[in-house]
Amino acid sequence: MIAENTITQMRKGILEYCILSIISKGEIYASDIIAELKRSQLLVVEGTLYPLLTRLKNNGLLSYSWQESTSGPPRKYYQITPEGVQVLHKLDITWKELVFAVETALTERKPNIDE
Repeated sequence: MIAENTITQMRKGILEYCILSIISKGEIYASDIIAELKRSQLLVVEGTLYPLLTRLKNNGLLSYSWQESTSGPPRKYYQITPEGVQVLHKLDITWKELVFAVETALTERKPNIDE
């Protein structure tokens, strides 16, 4: 179905932005990123998150450090890099432009006759 594919693509498109935004608040563990996304009603599983974190790290937008854990093996904590902060700033501007464009298009839309 076209609508379902569009919804999926929209969610994927904003996921990197949301992840960078969450990590920009401070050093964070992957399961805490998932919890933040769930709290925002963006449901993400580890199988989706880890490849995305790796891609963001390989692109120089994130770094990570290992920290000892009292409840098991060391944990990988992610931080945003200076380049990541610059990209996040550009994404903030783009997001505001997109929200304005969509809201403008929606408010100027004629009501559906069937509604």
